[in-house]
Amino acid sequence: MRPHRRHPRTTPRLTRILGSLLLVTAACAITTGAAPAQKTATTPLDQVIPAPASVDPGGSPYRITRGTHIRVDDSREARQVGDYLADVLRPSTGYRLPVTSHGHGGIQLRLSQGPYGDEGYRLDSGRSGVTITARKAAGLFHGVQTLRQLLPAAVEKDSVQPGPWLVAGGTIKDTPRYGWRSAMLDVSRHFFTVDDVKEYIDRIALYKYNKLHLHLSDDQGWRIAIDSWPRLATYGGSTEVGGGPGGHYTKADYKEIVRYAASRHLEVVPEIDMPGHTNAALASYAELNCDGVAPPLYTGIEVGFSSLCVDKEITYDFVDDVVRELAALTPGRYLHIGGDEAHSTPHEDFVTFMDRVQPVVAKYGKTVVGWHQLTSATPAEGALAQYWGLDRTSDAEKAQVAKAAQNGTGLILSPADRTYLDMKYNKDTPLGLSWAGYVEVQRSYDWDPGAYLPGAPASAIRGVEAPMWTETLSEAEQLEFMAFPRLPGVAELGWSPAATHDWDTYKVRLAGQAPRWEAMGIDYYRSPQVPWTD
Repeated sequence: MRPHRRHPRTTPRLTRILGSLLLVTAACAITTGAAPAQKTATTPLDQVIPAPASVDPGGSPYRITRGTHIRVDDSREARQVGDYLADVLRPSTGYRLPVTSHGHGGIQLRLSQGPYGDEGYRLDSGRSGVTITARKAAGLFHGVQTLRQLLPAAVEKDSVQPGPWLVAGGTIKDTPRYGWRSAMLDVSRHFFTVDDVKEYIDRIALYKYNKLHLHLSDDQGWRIAIDSWPRLATYGGSTEVGGGPGGHYTKADYKEIVRYAASRHLEVVPEIDMPGHTNAALASYAELNCDGVAPPLYTGIEVGFSSLCVDKEITYDFVDDVVRELAALTPGRYLHIGGDEAHSTPHEDFVTFMDRVQPVVAKYGKTVVGWHQLTSATPAEGALAQYWGLDRTSDAEKAQVAKAAQNGTGLILSPADRTYLDMKYNKDTPLGLSWAGYVEVQRSYDWDPGAYLPGAPASAIRGVEAPMWTETLSEAEQLEFMAFPRLPGVAELGWSPAATHDWDTYKVRLAGQAPRWEAMGIDYYRSPQVPWTD
């Protein structure tokens, strides 16, 4: 099923009525011959986001028609991608678009050995059809996202549109620069439903993200059911910032999020933040506090005041149970243990805690990810550190992270003054925070992950992440407004070759995405830095 799409609340009713009348008038003109047919332009192959590694335009375009079939290899993986593509195209085209493993021509999705890697693909378009070839299903899926962007923006609508549905001729060869391209959603400060998360998954999948980092616990709420510690969810999850009702995911809910993400070739990376950011847990179980007294639930936005009791053995029983149950629900490789802003945990205690907790993650078959403060302890072998510092972060802190990278710790880059999607665009932005500064679209895009952190070898950079913290965000539409138009730019930093990076050309491609967002019902910020076409 295709998820329900919200239409922007700001769209005036009069505009919708006039738009409908224009469509009717155009249809009548075509039927009666009252107006000459105009040549329909195709979207050039090099106008998609993220920018492809290689583009070779030329030849006749392909036109999707009522007779088009989606032809797939005789494999379950290819058929799943074919079914997904059909679900995207059917509502707007009105065509049947049967998915079949027989015949030639039309839209073909092929799994084949070749120089594609795990996520790369090749797209060939010409008069007889479009063929997407990849070594793995993830590559086919990413190729399908490119195909969507090559079609008119109206292809994203939920009702039949007039077309025509043309794909420019030529060849795209594409592989990602980095293997880690993540978007983070904080469901702890404000709780978001399973359907909200699914919709966000669809938004990020369009731009070839491959991981969804879910921030499942914080001072304001615990969002995942843990059978061995049931009050974490039922009590610790019973509120949120501002005192709303909060909520939590049952294990079945979480499995559904994981399943849906996997259907979009996204790996879920769950985070349980510790030893700080733990007030919801401390309020739920008094014995986790050093003094044995549970604090009240918390609905503010200040940080750094909470800490698990490092000296109590029950703390590690708690961590073991939580990690064990969460790891069993999570098929992906990684488990994020937080570690940031543990201001109430003395440094020696922080080191002790991380030395005890990291082996627990390995015990249950997962690889540790932590915020970059993990590097003030000793990161486990294979661990990843997520850097969220600013340009103004101290040289000593940057050097500490770089040294860990030199010693083999992989880095995920999510500098707060570049990629935090909850930062205000400017002083007039009604949503978001500004502690990291204002982050306009160009600032978010115009930096190179491979050369960003002084002293960190380029080989240590595993990729990038676009975090969405939700202290001020409580509705899915608000997530969209803060994500767009910055989300596609971070995706490009993670996917596209460094040689393609150019703000002046990117902003034109970005402007070209607006009609697509409008067709999908996405509310977005119309940055004055972007040359929007209307």
